[in-house]
Amino acid sequence: MVKILCLFGSCLLLSGCALKQYPASPPVDEVQASQLDCRGVQQAIVSQRDITAQIDKTGEFDGLTVLGFMGDFGIGNGVAKGLARKRAAARSEQLSALAQQKCSANAPVAVG
Repeated sequence: MVKILCLFGSCLLLSGCALKQYPASPPVDEVQASQLDCRGVQQAIVSQRDITAQIDKTGEFDGLTVLGFMGDFGIGNGVAKGLARKRAAARSEQLSALAQQKCSANAPVAVG
């Protein structure tokens, strides 16, 4: 009985960490900004929208949400999701600014 309780306690403590893995959104660096043309920036914006959708999908309620709540009241998963959203928003803003620089006024720009 003691072994079972120790095993359960260990699993509970390990589940307290952020269990969900959110996609990364690294900031746009100088090399990437200089190498991307208008079309590349637009493709990066579309890709970033997909990453934002993945973050939302990963954040949906599921079994990992329950385990995270049992371990630390869901704080770990909440913090990880918040950071992922913050980084995704920052990258989206950088890409939008880059699109304004790289794309002419005549070319359609995917902003958002």
